[in-house]
Amino acid sequence: MSQLILRRQDRRRLLELLTTHLPSITAWAYGSRVNGSAHAASDLDLVLRSADLSPIPFEPLDDFLQALRESNIPILIEARDWARLPTVFHQEILDDYVVVRTGDEKLEDTESLITTRS
Repeated sequence: MSQLILRRQDRRRLLELLTTHLPSITAWAYGSRVNGSAHAASDLDLVLRSADLSPIPFEPLDDFLQALRESNIPILIEARDWARLPTVFHQEILDDYVVVRTGDEKLEDTESLITTRS
C-alpha cells in the first residue's frame, strides 16, 4: 500500500494552493514520494486532472505553478496536466499513485483525504 511522504505543513500548504487556484481539479501524487524511494530532497510529482479529463486552462494552471514556486514548501513540486501528458505515462501513474485532493472539495474536507491506490 502506498502513502505520500510529505511533511504535514507542506501537505497543508499544497492543499491550500490547490483549493485557491484549481478548486475543481483533482491532484494525484506519484513517483518516489509515493513508491518509497524518496530522500529528503526528492521532488514531488503531481498530476492534475479535470473532471472530464480535458486540458486545464493555461491561466489558472500557470497561477498555481507560480504560487508553488513562491510558496514556502522547501521541495520542488513538478505538477503536470494529465490531458497534456503523453499517454504512455498514464499507465505508469495509474500503477501507483496517492490521491492528494479530489476536485471541488473544501480545504477542511481534504485534511483526512490522503488516500492510496495501488
